[in-house]
Amino acid sequence: MTTVPDVLPHADAVQAALEGAGLTVYLGGTPTDDGWTPPDLFAVLYPDPGMAVRESLADERTDFDSTMQITCVGSSAERALWVAGEVRQALAAGITVEGRSCWRPEDLGGPPVARDDDVTPPVFFVPVQYRICSTPA
Repeated sequence: MTTVPDVLPHADAVQAALEGAGLTVYLGGTPTDDGWTPPDLFAVLYPDPGMAVRESLADERTDFDSTMQITCVGSSAERALWVAGEVRQALAAGITVEGRSCWRPEDLGGPPVARDDDVTPPVFFVPVQYRICSTPA
């Protein structure tokens, strides 16, 4: 029987790589606790559920393909871009998922830096996307 790949170990691996680079990382959004104050810079990981892709005509769906958005946030445009650079450096080294052979994350880029005036004080953010793929080890 084949093992169907799961998104969570892949998201955990991306988060671990970013935290290993010294970044504060949140999964799926920032905390909503009363009194929470955002740090000067951080990243928010938004993984999609991914797809179990067939490895051959035998239709065994053991390969994995996903897009993960990492929103890079800073107190200035320069700080948000600095986070994006740190993310790029961290993921360039690759990720490790137990029992899987992972491709090096593919940098898909993102839109220009934007300012979010809906929070006080305003922050700057830039979402960047990475394609995450793996096969059974």
